[in-house]
Amino acid sequence: MKRNKAFKIVYWILVGAIILVALLLIISTFPITGNYKVMTVISGSMEPAIKMGSVVAVKPSDDYRVGDIITFGPAVKTKTPTTHRIFDIKVVDGNPVYITKGDVNNAPDAREVQRKDVIGKVLFAVPYAGYAVDFAKKPMGFALIIIVPAGLIIIDEVRKIVKELKKKKEENKENEENGKDKL
Repeated sequence: MKRNKAFKIVYWILVGAIILVALLLIISTFPITGNYKVMTVISGSMEPAIKMGSVVAVKPSDDYRVGDIITFGPAVKTKTPTTHRIFDIKVVDGNPVYITKGDVNNAPDAREVQRKDVIGKVLFAVPYAGYAVDFAKKPMGFALIIIVPAGLIIIDEVRKIVKELKKKKEENKENEENGKDKL
């Protein structure tokens, strides 16, 4: 019985995690100004604060300060945005220019970041979840993320139906036997 209860707890945790990731991915795709973006960190330059393979939730902000972790750069198929900490801020022609640095790197980045290139401030990171998100973006991964949980739910429901049918069958059998005894 304890094993069955442990299975159900793990099962619902996995289902909840999948639903949460799916919602975050869906919400992040809407082209709403100021919307959250969910991105995968593909390098280890921000370790230990953000591990390689983490998923970061990024939201645009009106105010960036030294020490904030930001994501910046183009988000196209050929180039991946960078997630680094603001090391220093300069003002050029009245506009802020950010000097960034990965926590593991010895020196600040050579390229300065313009305000218009900042996607947003990192709100939180989920370690290693990026591997699952990247896997889910591939056809086989998407199929597994949809088919496996759906299959588990279907199996669980079929098991419940079979159990109820057996219970009803036994009740009917008992009722028939009780009816014969009265005759």
